[in-house]
Amino acid sequence: TTVIRVETRKLIDTLSGRWLLIAIGALTAVVLVAMWFTVEGTNATFENYLSGTASPLMMLLPVLGILAATSEWSQRTGLTTYTLEPRRLRVLVAKLVGSLMLGLACIVLAFALAAAITAAGISAKNPAHPWSLSLAIAGGFVLALMLSLAQGVAVGTLIPNTPAAVVVYFLVPFAWMFLMQWERMRTLRPWADLNSALRPLFEGGMTGQDWAHLAVATSIWVVLPLVAGALVLRRREVK
Repeated sequence: TTVIRVETRKLIDTLSGRWLLIAIGALTAVVLVAMWFTVEGTNATFENYLSGTASPLMMLLPVLGILAATSEWSQRTGLTTYTLEPRRLRVLVAKLVGSLMLGLACIVLAFALAAAITAAGISAKNPAHPWSLSLAIAGGFVLALMLSLAQGVAVGTLIPNTPAAVVVYFLVPFAWMFLMQWERMRTLRPWADLNSALRPLFEGGMTGQDWAHLAVATSIWVVLPLVAGALVLRRREVK
């Protein structure tokens, strides 16, 4: 618990982590305000506003995970960290847990902002069912964002350089998506493309096959890089 607390504080106390958290909150608020002016009255529901926050959170929360994983190497704090706690896998677990805790706090903030904008629009837009939100969509929303954040931690663990990890995180899925457009690869897309596997979570319509797709894609894009990064981390030289 001490290591988790320290690793969480690193994300909050450092300038990069603090401003990233501020950017997440600010961008989420901007998206919701823009939606308030553009969404029609019947669509001004809590569910639609919450869905609108998915884009900024999916884009920025993984960067938070990358910062957590690469901080020891990009900010040269590894010598201090691994002297005080030589068990590197314990530090990695603490980084993952701390990142997920902060990510969950950002998701709670998104729920609160979506609720506030919904309440502000009830009298102005008069939607029929303003507070409609299915449990499946809410749970899928949280799970999808947590998996994306964990993927960021995995990429940052495997690639200890922050700019390189961020570029790889955003570039590789795009390249992979174009590869999946090839006719011979389309049958593999539901199984090997994490974004495609996450989409039913936001829609709240997961079937048994969708869960199988999600499990395989998560194994490829989250579990495998995290395990490989952990193996490299154990033998990486601290300079």
